[in-house]
Amino acid sequence: MNENYIKIESKSRSENIASIRVGITSFLSTINIHFDELMDIKTALSEAVSNAIDHGYGQEDTESIVTVEAWIRDEEKIIIKVIDYGKGIEDIALATTPAYTSKPENEHAGMGFTIMESFMDEVIIDSKINEGTIITLTKTIKKRKSNSKKVE
Repeated sequence: MNENYIKIESKSRSENIASIRVGITSFLSTINIHFDELMDIKTALSEAVSNAIDHGYGQEDTESIVTVEAWIRDEEKIIIKVIDYGKGIEDIALATTPAYTSKPENEHAGMGFTIMESFMDEVIIDSKINEGTIITLTKTIKKRKSNSKKVE
């Protein structure tokens, strides 16, 4: 198996979401990935990191760490883990219910997991109360024929 890996650690500040997104999408752009697939991954990643910051720690906690790890396996399988060491999710089934939110005062709240699930092949949530949450996002990239032509 051919595998590449990257790890990004950031303080839990919403202004760092864009930098994490750019770092991971730059890493993924080293393979033959279609723009639409890259945008899907970027959107799901943004939601996962936002959830870690807003729900794992809370916006008032800007000093804790969010870790993002990404793997490219055989230039076709993308695995991304978004890790926080915050309060955890009490009821994962309830948290993943479309339109459910623990923060109804936030605009567009309650769609994060739905968005992640719609853009990725698999979303796995592993959470322990007072220990944190790991969201694993997986996507298999479609194989493409080479556009190169043989020169004779």
